[in-house]
Amino acid sequence: MLDLHRLRLLRELKHRGTLAAVAAALSYAPSSVSQQLSQLEAEVGVPLLEPVGRRVRLTEQAEILVAHTEAVLERLERAEADIATSLTDLTGTLRIASFQTAALALVPTALGLLRDLHPHLRVHVTHMEPEKALPALQARDFDLVLAEEYPGNPNPRPAELEQEDLLSDPLHLALPQTADSPDTESPMAALRSLANHPWVMEPEGTAARHWAMTLCRNAGFEPDVRFETTDLLLHLRLVEQNHAAAFLPDLVWSGQPPTVTLRPLPRDRRTRRVLTVVRRGRSQHPAVLACRDALLRAVTLRSDQA
Repeated sequence: MLDLHRLRLLRELKHRGTLAAVAAALSYAPSSVSQQLSQLEAEVGVPLLEPVGRRVRLTEQAEILVAHTEAVLERLERAEADIATSLTDLTGTLRIASFQTAALALVPTALGLLRDLHPHLRVHVTHMEPEKALPALQARDFDLVLAEEYPGNPNPRPAELEQEDLLSDPLHLALPQTADSPDTESPMAALRSLANHPWVMEPEGTAARHWAMTLCRNAGFEPDVRFETTDLLLHLRLVEQNHAAAFLPDLVWSGQPPTVTLRPLPRDRRTRRVLTVVRRGRSQHPAVLACRDALLRAVTLRSDQA
């Protein structure tokens, strides 16, 4: 019978890319990982890795093994969920990754609800953007990820992940006081009026940046992006102090009144989806169910306070 531990190392290599990354994630020496994978090759009787420069990639037979390993690990996670469901007290650790605005606006309230209902559940929260958090979820570094999806720019949906809508978060054009954009202008006209202004946007390679650049180009101009950061509170501060224009979501204000002038965006580009994403085998774990329920209640409480 094939060794599950070695199969998991092969799976980790697929998701993390290098032997060094696998070793660091699992607190092993790289030589130990390499030795275990060599033993797995001997067990299977075919090559599983092939060199590509200084790296290695999985062979076709290794990919077959990884697919079966994913199925085994999913089944084991379902077994863990069944065991946890059979217990009266919710314990253990729940690992969450969240992007910034959701972490500020929703996570603290959800943590309070979880603490009151399940005092023995340990919740570990990491601030991480979805571009990194979702692959880390697949690699089993997290149990639940709060992610965002921008209009016209859907996220990849790997078969092993399940997502649920949490809320729709309106997006706005945020104007510095120095901008001249009358209230009567159409959304596209208001956007075009900022063609010559500096902009703050999220870094290249993020879904938010792709959406923002597409929106500006559809309005007929290439934005002058002078500031790049994933910190939307810094986006807001730069707009407040007349350094840049920006696109800002409602969650930035955490239910408080906006502090800058806002204009609507084109109807099909004005709302992002906020999602919770889990691995398929983990979705029925009581800790995941409790967390999703707490987040939904946090959304309701925020709406009631607005």
